[in-house]
Amino acid sequence: MSDLPTDLYYTEEHEYLKATDEDGVFLVGITDYAQGELGDVVFVELPDTGVTLMQMEVFGTIEAVKAVSDLYCPLKGEVVDVNAELDDDPSLVNSDPYGSGWMIRLKLANPDDLEGLLRADGYAEHIA
Repeated sequence: MSDLPTDLYYTEEHEYLKATDEDGVFLVGITDYAQGELGDVVFVELPDTGVTLMQMEVFGTIEAVKAVSDLYCPLKGEVVDVNAELDDDPSLVNSDPYGSGWMIRLKLANPDDLEGLLRADGYAEHIA
């Protein structure tokens, strides 16, 4: 079974949102399940900071040995930071998806929209 932290929000497209110390700002990445399905990640393409993304808009791509997949923005918001460490070490997505393998910091346009996302139990049912 994949690692599913209970304090995160999840999408059916296998992205997660993790709260930061900054109000309304969340880390976005892909789930442990998703990285496991992709295999060894070799490249991650991320957006520029300052870009506003709509919910479910493609914000980048992730390339693994097996496949290339789009990355979807879980909720509308502004990209306030990107994980530059992934440029040098994209395998962080595999080794630590919920920690150093995060992809973007997203300032949500409307934090109430979080209620429309899955919690760990709902995501577990989705991937079962």
